[in-house]
Amino acid sequence: MDERLRGLLSDDPGHIYSEEELDAIEAIDPALALRLERVQFLARRGGEAAPAEGPIDEAAVREAIDEARAILARDGGDIELVEVDHERATVVVLMKGACAGCPNSVLDLRNVVERLVRGRCPGVARVVNRF
Repeated sequence: MDERLRGLLSDDPGHIYSEEELDAIEAIDPALALRLERVQFLARRGGEAAPAEGPIDEAAVREAIDEARAILARDGGDIELVEVDHERATVVVLMKGACAGCPNSVLDLRNVVERLVRGRCPGVARVVNRF
């Protein structure tokens, strides 16, 4: 890793990068800056998960999965909708591509996929990966 970049990155997983920090990172590694900005955006947008309420709109689930697929594809990942379990208020997906076996896929599932799905489908309680 570039020493300049190492000096800009925080060891604190909860660190929120300022616009100035992201600009400095972007000058060295534009893809990393985009990923950091995207994760921060999703974290702000998702907030704390609310309890599941109401029926599950499968069309909205598919739209959210498609949006997640576009995000994951930027890093070589993919996702497939396997099942919508109405009884358990659970969406089952299959993480594929670079996500299969990647240690970060657990974080991507929670911080990207689940936040998108639950944000659009209040009836979903959780999203799980089928291996």
